[in-house]
Amino acid sequence: MITELHHYALEVPDLAVADTFLRDFGLETAEKDGALVAQCTGRGQEQVRMIEGGAAKRLHHVSFTVRPDGLDAVRESLERLGTSAVEPPAGADERGLWLRDPDGTAVQLLDAAPAPAPPTTEILINSGGGLQRIGAARWREATKEILPRRLGHSLLFTPRPAEMTAFYTEVLGLRVSDTIHHDQVTFLNAGQGDHHIFGFISSTHPGFHHSSFEVPSVDAIALRADHMASQGHRQGWGLGRHTIGSNFFHYTRDPWGSWIEWFSDIDQVDSCWVAGDWDVPPHLWGAPPPPAFLVNQEPPPQT
Repeated sequence: MITELHHYALEVPDLAVADTFLRDFGLETAEKDGALVAQCTGRGQEQVRMIEGGAAKRLHHVSFTVRPDGLDAVRESLERLGTSAVEPPAGADERGLWLRDPDGTAVQLLDAAPAPAPPTTEILINSGGGLQRIGAARWREATKEILPRRLGHSLLFTPRPAEMTAFYTEVLGLRVSDTIHHDQVTFLNAGQGDHHIFGFISSTHPGFHHSSFEVPSVDAIALRADHMASQGHRQGWGLGRHTIGSNFFHYTRDPWGSWIEWFSDIDQVDSCWVAGDWDVPPHLWGAPPPPAFLVNQEPPPQT
């Protein structure tokens, strides 16, 4: 049913801080209905929504696009489970169908086609397998296309990975791509395309771990990371290549303790993809992740 991660929304203490950070990251920002929204240059689709909240950052909602018959299929699934849709949370766009996942996170489903990502120039590689770039200097072209093209995926912290996986696969139609250490990390795909568009990391309580934006090349990842460091955003992890998903990556820590990633060259899945459970580190090469990388910085929900 789900075709793409449309956007995610966070409550943050200060929208001015969020605006500076997201623009430094390479996104365009604007005010909309009292919230701060951000999108990739050349792509007319909201990818991030920041809502002014309390003293601590909190995940507000996640939003997905679905295929044309997707909303009816979800309603049928909810009816079988004896549950129903919910009202949209304050500060959210009211379109589409809203529900709550097992962690209580608000989930928006939009019956809309994803906006196309801006086109990029094919990158020619000289390698042992073949020489594609003859008579041209790569370094002269490497800085021309370095902005984020699209939101690719997001991972959440959860204390109930099995229940969350069941909900997002059985009710919303995502598929398990791979897992690490059983359900310590779970990656979900939409049936075709990127290895994962969503996923979970086991934790003591719900929270937001990271979002990830595609850039055209590994050069763009390194150049964006250098730019962020020059703007004072120096805490991060990368450059490296992941094991699961195989993508090049660099993460920068945001002002609220979660992470934002640039990626390129991610594995693509199809209907024949077979999920595996892997006992591997998260990186194939590069420095190990910093100690804070898997720490859930959001406060536990009040009981």
